[in-house]
Amino acid sequence: MRVLEGRWKLVLLFHLFGGKVLRFSELERQTPGISQKMLIQQLRQLEADGIVRRVVYQQIPPKVEYSLTEWGQALCPALDALVTWVESKPAGLENATDDN
Repeated sequence: MRVLEGRWKLVLLFHLFGGKVLRFSELERQTPGISQKMLIQQLRQLEADGIVRRVVYQQIPPKVEYSLTEWGQALCPALDALVTWVESKPAGLENATDDN
């Protein structure tokens, strides 16, 4: 679970699902509210954990692309199930808390 900790990691993973390959600027544009520093940090952690692949093209201007590794892509069914679970929340429980 430590691999998925952080405010932005799940958002970034959802952007990369389905075999998508996105450049840094595309990820930044698709993730409003994230700073460049935080985006870099989250992507580096995902890369270090073996979930995201980073490919650097030696050209000017620099081009960097991100995609999910095979292991990262294996997360898709589990996260899809989580989204389905969240979407199935019964009406009226939006503000419910457990008082026990």
